[in-house]
Amino acid sequence: MRKQQLQETTDFLLSKGFQKPAIGIVLGTGLGQLINDIDIEHEIAYSEIPNFPQATVEFHSGKLVYGTLSGKKVMVMSGRFHLYEGYDQWEVTYGIRVMHQLGIKTLLISNAAGAINLSYKKGDIMVLDDHLNLQGGSPLAFAEVGEFGERFADMLEPYSKRINSLLKSIAKQNDIQLHEGVYAGVFGPQLETRAEYRMLQILEVDAVGMSTVPEVIVAKHLNLPCAAISVLTDECDPKNLAPVDIQEIIKIAGEAEPKMITLFKELIHKL
Repeated sequence: MRKQQLQETTDFLLSKGFQKPAIGIVLGTGLGQLINDIDIEHEIAYSEIPNFPQATVEFHSGKLVYGTLSGKKVMVMSGRFHLYEGYDQWEVTYGIRVMHQLGIKTLLISNAAGAINLSYKKGDIMVLDDHLNLQGGSPLAFAEVGEFGERFADMLEPYSKRINSLLKSIAKQNDIQLHEGVYAGVFGPQLETRAEYRMLQILEVDAVGMSTVPEVIVAKHLNLPCAAISVLTDECDPKNLAPVDIQEIIKIAGEAEPKMITLFKELIHKL
């Protein structure tokens, strides 16, 4: 049933001109401006795609975009799906499987996250070196997973060391401060308590968010090299916690986004 669903979606997108993208990109909360740099050939709302989940978060636009960026064919999910919206793990990662079926060879992910490492500040960016899955489930926990890849997927290197190394050298060349660290994926949508932030500090987490981990697990399951960048939108100091302003988080994401766009554009050129 799942394979048939995926095939229907893939066939539909092929008929709409989504031919052989080399790179798949997932744009996170408040991080949609990369679209402006793409020479767009096709775009289609999630609502028009057979079997595709629908975006419910107001600051996620919910469309697939296909075109050329830095000389490569790219396919972009502008708007992602979260467990906290009520989706299951299959739905959250459906777009990754579709992009893989269409032919992507590399997956790039962005997200907005909170800084747990107190030496990291609002507006900084971090490349993910590793993660903790604190979402209470796995996108590989279904009966017919063996039809899609190895059930016991190895997570030794969830984020490509080669791509991370390229990102770090591009950051240096462009005078962009790029942290590297561990991301904790939590369920949400509520933010963390002071006790939860203290726990994350004890676990030596550098940033926390509500996405990315399921997509990366599926990428690894599909042997798809992957890199992810967090834009740090708030500082999660349990000793000095203030009420969160979602609009401010969106604003900070927007202000830091040009750094991420520079990294992704130059990376794609080198891949």
